[in-house]
Amino acid sequence: MNWINVVWMGVGFGLGLAVGWIRWLSSRKEQPKISSLSNQKSVQPDCFPSDLELAYKMATEMSQFKGGYLARISHELRSPLNGLIGMHQLILSDLCDSPEEEREFITQANVSARKMVEVLDRILDVARVQHGTVRLEIQAVPLAQVFQEVYDLTYLPAKDRNIRLQVLPPDPEVYVQVDLPRFRQILVYLIDTAIQKLPEDGITVSANFAADSGTVHIWIDDRCSLANRSEPINLLQKEVTSDDSLSSTGLNLLAVQTLLQIMQGQLEVVPVQAANGEAGNHPNSLLTQIQCSVPGYRK
Repeated sequence: MNWINVVWMGVGFGLGLAVGWIRWLSSRKEQPKISSLSNQKSVQPDCFPSDLELAYKMATEMSQFKGGYLARISHELRSPLNGLIGMHQLILSDLCDSPEEEREFITQANVSARKMVEVLDRILDVARVQHGTVRLEIQAVPLAQVFQEVYDLTYLPAKDRNIRLQVLPPDPEVYVQVDLPRFRQILVYLIDTAIQKLPEDGITVSANFAADSGTVHIWIDDRCSLANRSEPINLLQKEVTSDDSLSSTGLNLLAVQTLLQIMQGQLEVVPVQAANGEAGNHPNSLLTQIQCSVPGYRK
């Protein structure tokens, strides 16, 4: 071994001692932090169960919401799809007595196909707005103008079912800050939903401006009991009845709730006695009405 190897051995030994000394100093500096972290870990386990439980509940509710949404879509699409398949089977099986009857079946199949496309367009429209693909144009609109347009679109379906539809004219000075086409669609959906329940006392649409909160409350009063506001859970197993004149209640309310939230509004079910002093004996027999709240002001 010559003197060059001895020098390199000394240099390596010195570097090893230096690195070991630096690591020892750094470990002493980090020791208080490690002890503080260990103290925090000893305290946090008491908080973990509540956080995990909250996350589990939120995930469960989201799963139930998605399941109900898919069930309503399946329920709504199955009716026109069954009609479309049924008409085609009659034609393909040569069960038509005449070319005129065959043409009638083709017409009915076309109506079912158009209804299915209409449902899909409605779902996609709300999804685009919620995702941000379609931007809402919020503007100040006279509420009286909106009410008149909504009445023109809904009085015929109500008349066909012999239901009295009364739209009380609001204060002409009251304006709502909404996207006009979507807001008009919301009110039409809510009135269509009320028409499907066949209210004996008719439907009354009214509005009031709350100056303290800057909110316009719109009521669709069909005097429906609280128990009848809910839909059956087993929509996939329920017998499907075709009705081409009106839209699905579940899809209507889902669309309304989504659009209102984007426009900083709210959809609620409120008791009727809050407006006229009536009272109910049982919560399920309590008469209720739909309340739609949106930002607004009085000019």
